[in-house]
Amino acid sequence: MDDISGNNSIRPFFSSLVALQGAEKNLNKDCLNSTLDPYLCFFPQYALQNIKTPYFILNSAYDVYQFHHIFVPPSSDPRGHWSRCKADPSACSTLQIATLQGLRSAMLTALKLFEGEPEVGMFINSCFAHCQSELQDTWFAPNSPTLDNETIAELVGDWYFERGAAQEIDCAYPCDSTCHNIIPSNQVGN
Repeated sequence: MDDISGNNSIRPFFSSLVALQGAEKNLNKDCLNSTLDPYLCFFPQYALQNIKTPYFILNSAYDVYQFHHIFVPPSSDPRGHWSRCKADPSACSTLQIATLQGLRSAMLTALKLFEGEPEVGMFINSCFAHCQSELQDTWFAPNSPTLDNETIAELVGDWYFERGAAQEIDCAYPCDSTCHNIIPSNQVGN
């Protein structure tokens, strides 16, 4: 994925990481055989299609880490046009929201491959967060984020215990009033 300035700084980073750590030997062989660039096997659109065991995808369509470090890294926004938006999504301009909806659309296009697959569970909400499974507030509290009236923990449980379809994808921001937008304070202004 390119950043807002049209550069792709994450590809060389992961390519260097694979080379530096000698990680290629530990990557999925089917994935490696399907691509010319081993580092691509770090990315879900390449890796997931080669996983044979059941798995659950828990992510935000507006992942804060990706938003702040890959999609709008400081190097792509030297004048800070995105600073307010990064610190508070409700402060984003109409154009910035449209740009973020493009990011969401790209993610959902990649996930279409797995829709309806019973061995693949997913909870994709429209919150600005990075990790939603480590905190009780976002996992299974009375006011946790929900999709179709189910918390993350409930949907994971439905998937794990095979109690029915366990794939929920949220509507586009700002529709979800159950969100806990978790913006790291050390990221504000970056």
